[in-house]
Amino acid sequence: MNPKEFSIFKTFDNKELAAELAILLNEHNIETEIGDNSAPVDSNFGGSTLQYNIEVRIPKEDFKKAEEILKKEAESAIDNVAPDYYLFSFEDDELYDILLKPDEWNEFDYVLSQQILKKRGKQVDDELLNSLKRQRLEDLAKPEGGQTAWIYAGYFFALLGGFLGLIIGYLLWKSKKTLPNGEKVYSYAAKDRKHGQNIFIISVIVFPVLLIIRTLPIFD
Repeated sequence: MNPKEFSIFKTFDNKELAAELAILLNEHNIETEIGDNSAPVDSNFGGSTLQYNIEVRIPKEDFKKAEEILKKEAESAIDNVAPDYYLFSFEDDELYDILLKPDEWNEFDYVLSQQILKKRGKQVDDELLNSLKRQRLEDLAKPEGGQTAWIYAGYFFALLGGFLGLIIGYLLWKSKKTLPNGEKVYSYAAKDRKHGQNIFIISVIVFPVLLIIRTLPIFD
């Protein structure tokens, strides 16, 4: 029996919120893992900083079930929303942006945005929401560009025999990012990943060779 593969379901900036979500999902028989991603392999290697540190991971096959649980929790809380809640001041296009990027918002805001738009007479149905989700996944799945500087740096350190070349090559070659549906895709374009593989191989060859040379005595 193959072990379950856990993927990132939600990210938080503090452990308390992550723990609350884990407890809720556990109550519905969904296994969870909580981890700190301060130095993940599937991070943005291209220089962006991490906004969140705490990951709640669940089996990929439980993503839809977990989303339904959060949706029901949000719907039950909407009845008690304050009339001055900040979303009520949002323009229609801002609310639609929330529907396009639910991974950047909490479930409550996502559900409330739908209700506000409906009350304003705007179109919000399952067909639209599913279409926006597909578009969002396509956008997020696109490989990240702008790796030229890292590629040059990787070759430079690889030829110098530095261990840093090995790390840069591996990250360019193997780094992955997790999509909101739990799917993992490579972070960088195929041509950049090929450079990463080359850098890694060069580093593997040059690093031990130079290490041996440096340990040899200069004179007999």
